[in-house]
Amino acid sequence: MKHTISALVENHSGVLSRISGLFSARGFNIDSLTVGETEDPTVSRMTIVVDGDERTLEQVKKQLNKLIDVITVQDLTKSRFIDRELILIKVGIQAPNDRAQIIEIADTMKADVADLGIDTITVEATGETQKIDNLVELLRQFGIKEIVRTGKIAMSLDPKEKGSKTSKEEEE
Repeated sequence: MKHTISALVENHSGVLSRISGLFSARGFNIDSLTVGETEDPTVSRMTIVVDGDERTLEQVKKQLNKLIDVITVQDLTKSRFIDRELILIKVGIQAPNDRAQIIEIADTMKADVADLGIDTITVEATGETQKIDNLVELLRQFGIKEIVRTGKIAMSLDPKEKGSKTSKEEEE
């Protein structure tokens, strides 16, 4: 099962390296990782998607909590949250009718045409992972030339949650 973890971390150099090194050293695979500054410029939010069972997830959270730069860790999978991804897909134009069909698919999927080239169309879409996956499958028949995809970003919908209590805070 895929788990979406949100971690607030101190915003300085080396933090991403230490966190990704932690995953690598313990054999945990990261499906997606995004990092961005929060409303507080000294804090960044990392959204990490990992695939594993509850035991793996608990290990991941415990290991993250041991790092000094980690402020809070929250498993969003068990709460109400909103998530989005961004994708750019460059699709080839082989036949005269392809351009119209690709534009129609983009419109149907509420995606934007970011660029119209002579031999390609670049489609831009934002949405939940399933929507992005569906768009890729619909465009695959035209010959995808290139895909650039962000990782998932996610935010809790619980108004009281900015992060969750970590084991560090619970021990105090």
